[in-house]
Amino acid sequence: MWKLSCVGVACLASVSLAFTSSAQTYPDKPVRVIVPAPPGGALDIIARYVTQKLSEPFGAQFIVDNRGGAGGGIGADAAARAAPDGYTLLLSSSSAVSVNPHFVPRAADPLQVFTPIVLVGWSPNVLVIHPSVPAKSVKELIAVAKARPDALAFGSNGAGSLSHLTGALFMQRAGIRMLHVPYKGAAPAVIDTMAGNVSVLFAAYASASTQARSAKLRALAVTSAKRVEIAPDLPTIAESALPGFESTQWWGVYGPAGLQGNVVTRLNAELNRILHATETRKRFAIEGAEPAGGTPAELAAYHKADYEKWGKVIRSAGIKGE
Repeated sequence: MWKLSCVGVACLASVSLAFTSSAQTYPDKPVRVIVPAPPGGALDIIARYVTQKLSEPFGAQFIVDNRGGAGGGIGADAAARAAPDGYTLLLSSSSAVSVNPHFVPRAADPLQVFTPIVLVGWSPNVLVIHPSVPAKSVKELIAVAKARPDALAFGSNGAGSLSHLTGALFMQRAGIRMLHVPYKGAAPAVIDTMAGNVSVLFAAYASASTQARSAKLRALAVTSAKRVEIAPDLPTIAESALPGFESTQWWGVYGPAGLQGNVVTRLNAELNRILHATETRKRFAIEGAEPAGGTPAELAAYHKADYEKWGKVIRSAGIKGE
């Protein structure tokens, strides 16, 4: 037993030294960054920008690997199962790691299967209504909905999507009822809201901002905790009527559970440098987003709070995913 224990200790020491040496030379080959979404969307665009910028200081390629499907679950699962050596990372939206797990039976706790590295950025939803709705503010919209329960219909990008959950949270907090109409994506939801087939929509800012500026839709507020640089004149729902209200799409970089601390530290430092650059802020603004940054612990805390919040909303409203 003693000999076996010594051998075990020696093996562990050898593995530890190997990982330390690897961390010091990291990366010495291309790094795969799994993006749990198809090419072309905001997540993919942001991921390609970030990976390109990461390749420069490290002197190695960071390559985007799009793994869409199952609400982001396919890509997230592939990243979680990868070796924790720093050569497979996940750049995920909150929908994939904070919302989708609630709709997967016996899904692993996302807070346990990943190593947080950095919060990349976030983007608000915007509350827009058809111009025929007699409301010029969030308070007025709530008053209209209270006077006519279930008379207003609100659209979403689909059952279980963030826009759906945002509407559910809004109804819970405001004490109102609206009829939910799910669509297959943001574009048809925006189009039908402009047509007046639904009255209310919580849309990604980039999806509805042009229509709001042209008065085809009336923007009432953003759903973030604070006003955003891209629309400083739009109030938040929190300041308008519902203190503490917040719903944002956010993106984070993760590694598999057990990722070496030295690798996490190096990645976090370089990502923070990229995210704090003026060029990054300008590039993110095109996608209706703002860069974030911070420590791995801050991402972990943010993720935990978001995951728990949406779990409560989903259970309370009895929401089922698609």
